[in-house]
Amino acid sequence: MKVIICGAGQVGWQIARHLASERNDVTVVDNDADLVRRATDTLDVQGVAGFASYPDILDRAGARDADMIIAATYSDEVNMVTCQVAHSVFAIPRKIARLRSQSYLTAIYSDLYRRDHMPIDVVISPEREVAEAALQRLAAPSAFDTESFLDGEMQLLGITIDDDCPVINTPLRQLTDLFSTLRALVAGIRREGSLFAPESGDQLFPGDQIYCFTHRDDVTRTLEIFGKSTKQQERVVIIGGGNVGLVVAQTLESQTRRVRAKVIEKNRTQAEVAADALERTIVLHGDGMDVGLLAEASIDKADAVLAVTDDDKTNLLAAVRAKAEGCPMAISLVNDPSLVPMMEPLDIDAYINPRSTTVSSILRHIRHGRVRGVYSIGDAEAEVIEAQVLSTSPIAGSQIRNIDFPQGVMVGALQKGDKLIRPKGGTRVDEGDIILLFSLAADVPEVERLLQVSVDFF
Repeated sequence: MKVIICGAGQVGWQIARHLASERNDVTVVDNDADLVRRATDTLDVQGVAGFASYPDILDRAGARDADMIIAATYSDEVNMVTCQVAHSVFAIPRKIARLRSQSYLTAIYSDLYRRDHMPIDVVISPEREVAEAALQRLAAPSAFDTESFLDGEMQLLGITIDDDCPVINTPLRQLTDLFSTLRALVAGIRREGSLFAPESGDQLFPGDQIYCFTHRDDVTRTLEIFGKSTKQQERVVIIGGGNVGLVVAQTLESQTRRVRAKVIEKNRTQAEVAADALERTIVLHGDGMDVGLLAEASIDKADAVLAVTDDDKTNLLAAVRAKAEGCPMAISLVNDPSLVPMMEPLDIDAYINPRSTTVSSILRHIRHGRVRGVYSIGDAEAEVIEAQVLSTSPIAGSQIRNIDFPQGVMVGALQKGDKLIRPKGGTRVDEGDIILLFSLAADVPEVERLLQVSVDFF
């Protein structure tokens, strides 16, 4: 499979890494030569420096016989023109574009753009993906990280273990005995800054951050077992009225369960746009770090604050200020993964990583074979991989206990047809099953080897 990836930023680099690891022929294009050099130095990919929308640059990248192009630069216009050139000049069969502008998205989703005129097969909207992640955080307010897998049947919950957790100092194997009907599994534990995959005899201690797979119907029970409140969010303050904040507020307005939201936006023009687009949500113009404005938004009576501006530092500081003014829960949008370790000392309850959500969405749309989705944990410390078991996979036909998974790998769930299986040592993995794996970053290459098969794209 020959793939051209336009844009060598964090998203493009991650996509290139995953596709190159499967022995696809990958070429990365970016007008920043340093980013191209970083990709070619660290990955098994080729690189071309130049503007992705230029036909001669795409020609140098091998567009004449490419099977797919992924336009993920920072410019919507460049991404759209790149897909148009890929279609009209080079007849590349599959074209994927990342678009941010709500105006473009509205036109495309309303079918105003016919495919003949704007030939994009799949549109990825980072803002919509991030907004969905924000809504997931609000739905599980006691979890610092959440993500859905297996068509929404399984949830990954990141939970901090507090002193009042009822199951501290309890071996994990005993949790299985105590809660025999609970469809949940602790797949990873971060202790004193180090993430590891636990064994059955490991215990949980205050201060641990755990990653737990749970069935969607058991989310509330799982949180309660680990000592977390499941109080419904009724009042939310959103700091940032851009595309992400606006989509979150609109979704909250459309929900059957009434959630009262207030939006704070620093840019007057954007605040006016948000006010016009929202019906029942109050929009305040001003700085989300201003104590007086937070008081006007009744931050002390809010159940949660969601800081989703386009600046990481603003989000962190606004979340800290909101908690200092009496808000019990803070969720922050963080683009830079190196800032994630600061969440706990700053007392920020949950974060959203746009890179992880966007990469996972792109992989979910372009793959038809083995790997259906990938989600990055923390600062690329681990990955959750959702994969289909094909006949050529070495694990097909084996019991889980007999599969030589690395020590840092846990099987979170197994889907056989329409039935979701809680994995045990004697569970047999068959062709056609969907397997959900938690893997430490160092063990991902071995997992890829165990899953290694030819990949068929749509």
